[in-house]
Amino acid sequence: MENQQDFRKSGSAGKCIEARELIIALPESFIKYQPEKLLKIFTEKFKQKYGVECVSALHHNKKKTNYHIHLIFSERELLEKEEFKTASRNLFYNEYGKKVRTKKEIQDEFGKIRKGCTIVPKGEIYERHSFGNKKAYFKDIEFLPEIKTYYTNMINYYVKNPTEKLTVFDRDSVYIATKKIGKNNPKAEQIKKDNAVRQEWNKIADVALVVGISDKKIKAIKKNEITEKIQHSTQMEGWKPELFYQIMINANAILKDVIQKHKMQLKPTLNVDIEEFNKMETLNLKLHRQVEEIQKLENVELPNLEKELRNIKGFFKGKQKRILQQKIEDCKENINVSKENLQKMVHQHGYKDVETFLKIYSESKKAVEQWKKEKYTKKESIIRKLRELEQKANLCQQTIKRHKDIER
Repeated sequence: MENQQDFRKSGSAGKCIEARELIIALPESFIKYQPEKLLKIFTEKFKQKYGVECVSALHHNKKKTNYHIHLIFSERELLEKEEFKTASRNLFYNEYGKKVRTKKEIQDEFGKIRKGCTIVPKGEIYERHSFGNKKAYFKDIEFLPEIKTYYTNMINYYVKNPTEKLTVFDRDSVYIATKKIGKNNPKAEQIKKDNAVRQEWNKIADVALVVGISDKKIKAIKKNEITEKIQHSTQMEGWKPELFYQIMINANAILKDVIQKHKMQLKPTLNVDIEEFNKMETLNLKLHRQVEEIQKLENVELPNLEKELRNIKGFFKGKQKRILQQKIEDCKENINVSKENLQKMVHQHGYKDVETFLKIYSESKKAVEQWKKEKYTKKESIIRKLRELEQKANLCQQTIKRHKDIER
C-alpha cells in the first residue's frame, strides 16, 4: 500500500514495484531437510542481514530436478512505531490521488465533488507510514553479487556431499555466463541460440588457456570484442538478439585465430617426488594432448573434408556427398565433445574450471621450481665445501711428506 502511495506521488511511468524477489537454487539432497526449518533459516538470515521484512516459499518441479526457494522481500524497513500526519486544514485530492490547492479544483460544473475525488477534513489523519524509505542499496550493482555469495556459502555449509558444493559465477573471469530459460518463456528459442554461442566461447577459452595464452589476453579480447561492442550496440540500436549473436560469432572467430597463431610449447615435467604436484603435472599434460587432438581436428581433418566435399561435382555423386557431409558432422561433433572434455577433466580432479586449475598449477610450479633451485644450490654448496676440505687434506698430506723427506 505504501509503495503504491509513493508511486502515485512520484508520477513515474510504468508499474509500481511492491517488492523484490530472489530465486535460490538448492541441491537436490536438501529434500532430506525439513521444509519448514529450511525456509525459516533462509528467511531469517536475510532479515537479520538487511533488516527488512521478507517471506518465502519452497518449490519442487514435477520431474524433481529443480528444488528452489522464492524469497520475496520489502525494500523498506518496518518502523518501530507508526508515523502519521494530521491535516492542519481541509485537504483536497483529485481522482488521480494528487493533492490540489482548492475545493473548486475537484468540483464539476454543478458544484458537486467529482467521482474519485476526496476531502480530508482538518484534524484528521491523512497519511500513515509503517515503513521507512526504500533502501537504495537494493538497486546497487554490488547487492546481487553479495547476496549470491552469501547464500552460496550458506548452502555449502549444509551440503554433505562435496561434489554438490556450489560456486558463484565470476564475471571477471575469461568465461561468459549462460542464461536460465524459465518455464513457458516466449524467447526460449532465442535464449537457447544465445547460450550455444556463449558456451562455444567458454570452450574456446579453455583451449586458449591450455595452449598458454594468458588469461589477461583472453579477458582483453572479451572486453574489446564482446563487452564494449555489446554496450555500443545497445546504446545505438537498443537490445537486439541478432546483433548480440553476431558479435559473439565474431569474437569466437578472433579468439580461434589467436590460438592458431600461438605456438603451443610443452615444458618438460619436473622429476620431484611431490605426489599432489605430480597429479597436476599429469592433468596438465592430458589437457595439452586433448588440445592437440582438437587442433588436429579443427585445422587438418575438418578443412580437408570440407575441401573434398567442395571438389565433388556431378549429378550422380549424391551418395558420395552424403557420406562426406556425415563425416563432416561427425568431425564437428568430435571437436565439440573434445572441448567439453577439458572441463570434465578438471572437474574430475576437483577444480572449478580450466582457468582455476591452470592458475593453481602455475603457482604450484613456481613454488616447486624455487624449491628445486634451493635444493640444488644447497647441494652444490655442500659439494663445494667437501672439495675445499679435500684440498686442505691434500695440502696437509703434501706438507707431512715434505717434512719426512727433509728428516731423511
